[in-house]
Amino acid sequence: MVRTDRSPLPTRRRLFLHYGAVVSDFYCDEVLSGETQVEVVRETAAVLAYHHTRPFWPVHIVVIPKQHVPSLTDLGDAPAGLLAELLDVVRHVAGDVEAEHGAARVLTNLGEYQDSKHLHFHVNFGPARRGS
Repeated sequence: MVRTDRSPLPTRRRLFLHYGAVVSDFYCDEVLSGETQVEVVRETAAVLAYHHTRPFWPVHIVVIPKQHVPSLTDLGDAPAGLLAELLDVVRHVAGDVEAEHGAARVLTNLGEYQDSKHLHFHVNFGPARRGS
């Protein structure tokens, strides 16, 4: 469940997401805590999809589980069914983008490519914006 109070998470070191920099968990620390406001695209009990706060593409939507899951290759303590629910939301969001724009990309990063160590998918369309 998304937290409604705006108090900082007590046990996490908060860092801002910055391209190319290794950060803590932007999604838990900023988005799910309510510290950073987002425009919701789709939401279930366990998954949130929203427009990226610093888009790299003209259409750039992020899809995250609402509980901390380290990555696609390390699901941590994720309950059975969470990955299926997450991928179902990714599928619907990508389908909406494809229907509207004629194409969509879906990607996730792992290891050193993963800036925020919280499983997330990018659903996007269009050429990359330089300088973002």
